[in-house]
Amino acid sequence: METELVGYETRYPAAVITLNCPQTRNALSMPMVDAIMAALHRAEDDSSVRALIVTGAESAFSAGMDLKELRRALDEIKFDKNGGALWADAFRGEELVDRLYRFPKPTIAAVNGAAAAAGAALVSACDMAVAAPEARIGYPEMRRGIQAGMVLIHLMRLVGERHARFLVLTGELITADRAKEIGLINEVVQRDQLMATAMKWAASVAMNAPKAETITKALLEKVSAQAVSMKMAEYKAAPLLTDECRAGLEAFFEKRPAPWAI
Repeated sequence: METELVGYETRYPAAVITLNCPQTRNALSMPMVDAIMAALHRAEDDSSVRALIVTGAESAFSAGMDLKELRRALDEIKFDKNGGALWADAFRGEELVDRLYRFPKPTIAAVNGAAAAAGAALVSACDMAVAAPEARIGYPEMRRGIQAGMVLIHLMRLVGERHARFLVLTGELITADRAKEIGLINEVVQRDQLMATAMKWAASVAMNAPKAETITKALLEKVSAQAVSMKMAEYKAAPLLTDECRAGLEAFFEKRPAPWAI
């Protein structure tokens, strides 16, 4: 029987969404994005669910966008005369991040392992985040020739410009302890306490009055929603893929340095 790409479990008072493709380190393929979207709708419609927990199966949270899927897409995409192209599927991934950010119930990222690029964006879109000591978080998109898009907006909200610039421009993955220091996550706990901590937070938010909570989350969103919406529009107007992306992916899969690497 084929394993579901996304696990969904109700553990009162929370719904737990588990990214479940360990062989790709839970990379965000378009089928997985669609499955997560469906799980979000399910959790939102269930009045018994008071909080949402997002985690990954086995050793990774999410390695980010599925690069094999992107590589296949590049073979079918026509680039314009300036070497750039839009890719509709990528916007579905960005819409997932935006949907998670605007989710009306409290959201908790339980970061069990590496969270890179789009995987790190999911973490930054959640209201709260707890990580195991072995977790690593980073934004290495540009090493593959891919521009860092919507992730910048949520990263800037959380850690400020100085830290955001360092993380995006170096592409380095930082430790869970460092992520806590700069405000990217809230707590670091031992791996065997990860879900227990997330569930404890879910129980805490379940003590809130539902209507007051919904209004408060809407107010929290309004504080930064205008900037997020404006940047989203700008991002969608820019080419997502370039010839650099093609060259970067070819180098990655051939296990050789990218042509621009020192």
